[in-house]
Amino acid sequence: MYKIILQCAFHQPQISIDKFTKMFGTLSEEAEVKVSASKAWALYGTLELGKLVAGKILEAVDVVEGDGGPGTILKLTLNPGSGFTCYKEKFTKVDNINMVKETEAIEGGFLDMGFNLYRVRFEIKENPKDGSGSSCVLKLTIEYDVKEEFANNASLVTTAPLLGIMSVANEHLLKK
Repeated sequence: MYKIILQCAFHQPQISIDKFTKMFGTLSEEAEVKVSASKAWALYGTLELGKLVAGKILEAVDVVEGDGGPGTILKLTLNPGSGFTCYKEKFTKVDNINMVKETEAIEGGFLDMGFNLYRVRFEIKENPKDGSGSSCVLKLTIEYDVKEEFANNASLVTTAPLLGIMSVANEHLLKK
């Protein structure tokens, strides 16, 4: 069970089916983080996030290749009972100007369950309601594409583990 200390706005999943019998979906969450956008990005935009959650939300996060920029590949080992044991993800976008990081599963995990695509995007923006710059808004988006014959597996996609990561990260940022 995660103690979420973030104020989140849940957005209903958007799902569509195309003529080639694939199912696309999107889930997103937004949370206010009580630190500056640059401070939040210093954690979310780097490999530090993986180091922080290893042993807490995830059993292990291992860098297979790269330095945290685009093309970096991580092996994520999940805690027992998570549905699958591990998968690899690749950083497909790390935009330090716009504070956007995207990763895609490239091996195992959801791909072994009939998904063609499982993408996670973190976006950090200055909080427009905070003129002092002492808080930011973190938007988390999951995009997926699953083959029609595995459409029931779309129900396994949830933001809950990522909200756990956000909670641990926010707690860490507030202590710094």
